[in-house]
Amino acid sequence: MGYTLLKATAAGIVLRDYHERRMTRSPACRAAWRRAVAALTPGVWAVWTDGEGRWHTEPRDGSRLYDGIATRQLPSPLVPPAGVTSKPRPPCAYDAVRLIGTATLLTDPGGLEIYEACVAAVVGWDGHRIVAVPAGRPRVWSTAEWAVREHLAVREAPIEAGGDLPLLLLNAVKGCCEISAPGRPPFPAAVRREIEQLFDSLTLPCRAGRSPQRPRA
Repeated sequence: MGYTLLKATAAGIVLRDYHERRMTRSPACRAAWRRAVAALTPGVWAVWTDGEGRWHTEPRDGSRLYDGIATRQLPSPLVPPAGVTSKPRPPCAYDAVRLIGTATLLTDPGGLEIYEACVAAVVGWDGHRIVAVPAGRPRVWSTAEWAVREHLAVREAPIEAGGDLPLLLLNAVKGCCEISAPGRPPFPAAVRREIEQLFDSLTLPCRAGRSPQRPRA
């Protein structure tokens, strides 16, 4: 079974090719996926397959994230060495670490290193490049994070839970989200704009054509 949460606009599906990577592994599956999403109207949609290979689409509310959202830290619900996993369909283990009005930053069991947020990927800025969580850390495979990895200057490094690196949350529905995290300076506005422009450029109509291969976790 596959599951994704996407944003459709008048221009197409935000991060279309990356959702397709998440949801398809064969030409037949890809064709079915495109049929399922081709007629989506602008808005936020859950798209999934059931155990019998049927595709389902259902409208959802907008993102729970907003700029300036408060943060807290909790251990990840994924057990090391889980690595990068597929996005789970609710209800799931992430429900227990989500709180309305708060972005939960998920860490290793000791609370030393940030892996992701409860509904988004986390990236940092070191003054020169975007910092991405090392690929093998336990977290959901993020369409937004992987688009940034493939198109912008990125280095992998652990993001310390107690550090002062500026942080930004990324997902395919909200796009970019600034957080309120004591002790951390704001994420640079110019770098955020660059990421937002990238997401705009990767908003594409669903049509026939060759899609990139899903990367290895």
